Amino acid sequence: MDLFQDLGRLLIIIGIVIAVLGALVFFGGKIPGIGRLPGDIIVQRGNFTFYFPVVTAILLSIILTAVLNLFFRR
Repeated sequence: MDLFQDLGRLLIIIGIVIAVLGALVFFGGKIPGIGRLPGDIIVQRGNFTFYFPVVTAILLSIILTAVLNLFFRR
């Protein structure tokens, strides 16, 4: 019975994470500052644009780590 409760909790958390990521992708261009933080790499040459959001990825990683630690801490 404990295995099913752990599996259910994991599926709920995965669903919440997917929903939050989907909302970020959907509203990402409308949230000020996301994707345009200092330290994000943008190279534009003619009709070519290379974008690598280093600082945005680090910030999202820290936030997700903190949120997941709240759920998985025993």
